[in-house]
Amino acid sequence: MRKSRLNLFKSTSMLISVLGVIMIVATVAAVAYVGFSLVSSNLTGGISSGTQYDQLAELKSNYSNLEAQFNNTGNKIYAMDNITLEREFVNAQVELIRFQNDLSDVDSALSMGKPAKEVDKRLKQAREDLKIAQEAYNSLSVK
Repeated sequence: MRKSRLNLFKSTSMLISVLGVIMIVATVAAVAYVGFSLVSSNLTGGISSGTQYDQLAELKSNYSNLEAQFNNTGNKIYAMDNITLEREFVNAQVELIRFQNDLSDVDSALSMGKPAKEVDKRLKQAREDLKIAQEAYNSLSVK
């Protein structure tokens, strides 16, 4: 009877030890997987933000060109002293200001490290408002 109790105790102890080792190995594997996922997502995010910075730089260049066109046209319109043309110009200028605000939104999202999807959404909005501002400029009677 004593031998069977001793054998039972030995086998139970061995089972508990083996289960403990398995749980430790599983915990280490889970932590390693989570760590690898975080590192790889940070690397991927850094790569996508590089192209997003390039897109922002391109949009800022477009803004500068469009702003110069607006300034030249604005001087001509205000020299004519035509209230209708001035209103038309101010309405077009509002679209340019919306585009400028979109650029600021994209810039702040990139500097705050927002997720790539959020930055892409803001870039898309900026591109749409660029088109609207260009159409508003093209619709002016005087250029």
